[in-house]
Amino acid sequence: MNQLLSVALGGAVGALLRFFVSSGVYTWLGRGFPYGTLTVNVMGSFLIGLLTEALILQRVAISLEYRAAILVGLFGSFTTFSTFSLETFYLIEQGNYGKAGLNVLISVVTCVVAVWMGLMSGRTLFFYSGGVIRWLDWIFPYGIVAVNGIGSFLIGILIAVLGERTGISIEHRAALLIVVIGAFMTFSSLYLVLYLIEEGHSFKAEMATLLSVFIGNAGVCLLFFWAGSLLGKQV
Repeated sequence: MNQLLSVALGGAVGALLRFFVSSGVYTWLGRGFPYGTLTVNVMGSFLIGLLTEALILQRVAISLEYRAAILVGLFGSFTTFSTFSLETFYLIEQGNYGKAGLNVLISVVTCVVAVWMGLMSGRTLFFYSGGVIRWLDWIFPYGIVAVNGIGSFLIGILIAVLGERTGISIEHRAALLIVVIGAFMTFSSLYLVLYLIEEGHSFKAEMATLLSVFIGNAGVCLLFFWAGSLLGKQV
């Protein structure tokens, strides 16, 4: 039941993100080609490849629901094969055979390449000692922190680009920033803490250490988000 609720929650978040991203891209580039659907599918393919390595290799038993919410719920609803199929059919129906074929070719190739890039990125990050540095009783899961940084960087680029190109008001942009980056920092830091607890660190005895990890990860996310925002404004 917990996994079902987790998938449902992740699915709700993913659907909202897909609507925001695809709508923003269509507002920016128009609807002459399925740019919005292509964007969410490519992004989702890369991230599911990256996070599959991060969440599967780091087998934290306490967070089975967490993994289900992200891999099945979030990315299952963020990406969409049905919309891709419908938009391709509409192009064929309208006589745009070239665009339809191009959409199929680009979508299939880029999504497969994006998954491959995500998997390779994850495997590279976790290649050395499983993405963890151990020294005496101290442990630093640098692989997970790096994945969190990459996610924050992409979020920063996305929000900056769509914010500049779609004319979202400052108030709505600020609310979006707070909700999205706040949720990302919270859940990514939570996963780090769960990982450390599973590694034998006591929450009660080492609360200061776990809190420092939580705050440190939040700082990394904010730094990469800021860098992504700067890059997005130059696009």
